[in-house]
Amino acid sequence: MKQWLMRLFGGADPAPPEPARSTIPPSTGGTVAPNADHALAPRQVDLAFYRWLTDPVRGDAAPAVEARILAELERLASDPAAAGDLVPRVPAVVPQLLRSLRDDSVSGADLARQIARDAVLVAEVIREANSPLFRTGKPVTTIDGAVMVLGENGLRILLARVAFRPVINMQGGRVLRTVAPRLWLHSDACALAASLLAPDFGADPFEAYLAGLMLDVGLVVAFRILDRLEQSVVPQSDAFCDALLLGARELSAGIATHWELPPFVAGAVVRAGRPGTIPLAEALGRADLLARLRLLVDHGVYTRGEPALAALLAGPAGRVFERIGARDG
Repeated sequence: MKQWLMRLFGGADPAPPEPARSTIPPSTGGTVAPNADHALAPRQVDLAFYRWLTDPVRGDAAPAVEARILAELERLASDPAAAGDLVPRVPAVVPQLLRSLRDDSVSGADLARQIARDAVLVAEVIREANSPLFRTGKPVTTIDGAVMVLGENGLRILLARVAFRPVINMQGGRVLRTVAPRLWLHSDACALAASLLAPDFGADPFEAYLAGLMLDVGLVVAFRILDRLEQSVVPQSDAFCDALLLGARELSAGIATHWELPPFVAGAVVRAGRPGTIPLAEALGRADLLARLRLLVDHGVYTRGEPALAALLAGPAGRVFERIGARDG
């Protein structure tokens, strides 16, 4: 995963990642109460998302069990190489195609021939060209037609999505196997939202998409830790949720650095959602929130029209919220 990511994705933001500083208020030990103005706070969304994500395997755990899980997460955060080894590598055809996309001498026909070598990729490309994001009215049935519809940036985004899907949506023990499909829905929606928001923040859409896909990799490792420790349920206390989400974010940034992704990716991941940060991190933090809200609305945790969501979905955020709802997993 390491060397080709550096060569292919490039990046302009050289700022190295810095340790994340939690802006999460202390745990109240229960459901977070709405603000006085009835608007949802980001932490409320985080807690609701975590409980929806882990609902099929949620359960109570003793403080000692929670501490053991978090200690292992912290250990892996200090050893990104070991953490990176817990997630799979990408198919070989993906880096080959991404290299071709950076070569101006490679034609659309050349790309179509490369894609045609992988039956799974053929299906993905044609499926994407017929998705609501690219649909032109007439069904696309050939690789050549799909390449024309998607364009260079659309292909880059699709290939990144194909590369990361096995990283997020992977087989594992009971916890990871149960949670991974829901986690992939968030990763997919977050990456798309980040790419759509990026121009408003002065960030590159593909860089934002890549950072959005990277955001949840630490959570994959976190849930794998539970399986390795033979924990059949995911603890649900507010304090554990806060610590797990923050630790997983730091772990995602560490793995991005270990894989030698450009520093802008790790920097955006570790800064996402923090005020006064780099443009890519601002776009990523907003995309993460919108993706979580989209899934919570789609699965009945929140209602689209309720007043508490109004402030979070005003203006461009609302338009992005609607567009990521058109995406299937």
